[in-house]
Amino acid sequence: MSRLTKTLRGLGSLVRNPWLLNHVLAADTAAWQRRALRHASQRGVTPDGLPVVALAPLLPAHGETVHPFAFRDGGSLPTDLALLRGLARQIPQCRYFEIGTWRGESAANVAAVAASVHTLNLSAAEIRALGLPDRYVELHGFFSKPLSNVTHLHGNSATFDFATLGHFNLIFIDGDHAYDAVRTDTRRVFEHLVGPDTVVVWHDANRQPGQPRWEVLAGIVDGLPATARGQLVQVENTLCALYSPKLLQTKQPMPLADPTPHFAVTVQAV
Repeated sequence: MSRLTKTLRGLGSLVRNPWLLNHVLAADTAAWQRRALRHASQRGVTPDGLPVVALAPLLPAHGETVHPFAFRDGGSLPTDLALLRGLARQIPQCRYFEIGTWRGESAANVAAVAASVHTLNLSAAEIRALGLPDRYVELHGFFSKPLSNVTHLHGNSATFDFATLGHFNLIFIDGDHAYDAVRTDTRRVFEHLVGPDTVVVWHDANRQPGQPRWEVLAGIVDGLPATARGQLVQVENTLCALYSPKLLQTKQPMPLADPTPHFAVTVQAV
């Protein structure tokens, strides 16, 4: 039986029995998990994900206020942005770089506490070529464009010339979350933008806090160069994985752990 025939029969089965998609997705997830687990000895990957670090010690003692935050589709969790702000606060004159601008929430949040922010996104022409509407293009950088310490770069992260940008203190990878894209972004960032003291954060390394997104995690561990001797962890209460050049206190991932600590959240329209 040819591959085309097999593909057509498989698609026909899914049309007749949509519930079969659950089995396809489960098998796909298991395959990515097996791929990530090949790095168990080097990166500490376990069947429940990466070693866990607590969020609270990475934030100021008085906590962190996230601003702006849109509560709209496609954004980060408040805790993700609080993590970025908390990390940037710890670095004097922090230089921050990110892949994936969208509405500019992460760039604007970090810009409030960092010396400079560089954010890279596809150009308007590249976005339109994907079939996305003009309004989607217009919303990119909504929060970050007015800020004087934010530089907006345009291009594809797989081919963009990073060599002239120098090293950054803090990097946030939040572009295409497919395996090949995550692996390529990780490899290129470490090749060109990471210095000895750089902290790197990946978004959507979890589907929900404590639930690994195995395709993304496989891309991270396959993209990390062997020379990157820092520690790779997941940050509790967030969707983020983190690379730290300094040793952090970790614990084993526990999907059904007690919800401690918990947090106070204030919501105020501005």
